[in-house]
Amino acid sequence: MVLIVSTVAVTMLLAVSGRAQQNQAAGAGGGQGRQGGAPPVGQGRQGGAAPAGQGRQGGAPNMDNVEVHSLHVSGNVWMLVGGFVNAAVQIGDEGVLVVDTMVEPLADKMIAEIRKLAGDKPIRYVLNTHVHPDHTGGNVKVAAAGESIVGGNFAAQVGAAAANSAQIWAHENVQVRMSQPQGNQPSPPFAAWPTDTFFTDEKEVYFNGEAVLMLHQPNAHTDGDVIVFFRKSDVVVAGDVFVTTTFPIINLQQGGSLNGIVAALNNILDITVPREKQEGGTYVIPGHGRLTDEADVVDYRDMVTIIRDRFQDAIKKGMTLEQVKAARLLRDYEGRYGATQGFWTTDAFIEAAYKSLSQPPAVSSNR
Repeated sequence: MVLIVSTVAVTMLLAVSGRAQQNQAAGAGGGQGRQGGAPPVGQGRQGGAAPAGQGRQGGAPNMDNVEVHSLHVSGNVWMLVGGFVNAAVQIGDEGVLVVDTMVEPLADKMIAEIRKLAGDKPIRYVLNTHVHPDHTGGNVKVAAAGESIVGGNFAAQVGAAAANSAQIWAHENVQVRMSQPQGNQPSPPFAAWPTDTFFTDEKEVYFNGEAVLMLHQPNAHTDGDVIVFFRKSDVVVAGDVFVTTTFPIINLQQGGSLNGIVAALNNILDITVPREKQEGGTYVIPGHGRLTDEADVVDYRDMVTIIRDRFQDAIKKGMTLEQVKAARLLRDYEGRYGATQGFWTTDAFIEAAYKSLSQPPAVSSNR
């Protein structure tokens, strides 16, 4: 294992009310695409808490009463749900591969759920879909609970500590962002940083009898997003380029853009293949929200594309941000994805989308 020194930029910790946490857990157990019955989580003004939680207004969420639950998706892959955030594990004869580690307060519960599923099989890899602490917060504990396969002279070079922990993989921009404190947020501890990064379009590993692909999605939610595709199990883990609870979350300061979100959603649809009558087939685990299939991603992609085109037309006509807000270009989607309070409100999305289409995305100072 090669240790690459780099860092994670901590960003906004998504918080959510206890009511939304309970709904999310229920949704994971029952909501498989349109077949699944469980209502969508966090429908803004219509149904429950704003999907991105209280954020800077309400502080970090209280995770004391939140449990981590699992749902078998397909093949070797399980979906893990901890309140408002999702993760995934692939389990087989070679060990366990983890995609995202939730928030730090849930790390021990996440490890316990993995042990319940995998027994004494070691955690070998941790893959991060992006930099944010609701997906990387448990990196230190989850990696420490694992083991790397190291032998020969190399074992002495990396040391016992490195051999007795799982490898953490992420896109290079995740490492760069982790090393650069954002505002008042300090950098996470060194043990949370990726031990292996890539700067190309993809990174791949063959593990537990199937190909696992990490596919970079440039300038989408951030500039370091990846989607993870388990090819044999036929499951995509999307991270926050796709959520079912809210309008797309665009982090402009970390290189996100609305056009990048549209491109990432189209890339997911290039992978997914539905079964009969567009139900099932390839499953997609969103960063937040219920388990989905291709039809759900199509609906979300169409919504985001329509909104993008409306904003582009408004900008072309010379409309200001305040005029765009007054025009209520999202009125037909606000009931499902909008929110008037919490971290990611409808107004916050409008501002990010407008600015995203009016200016180039921020660039990470990695090269």
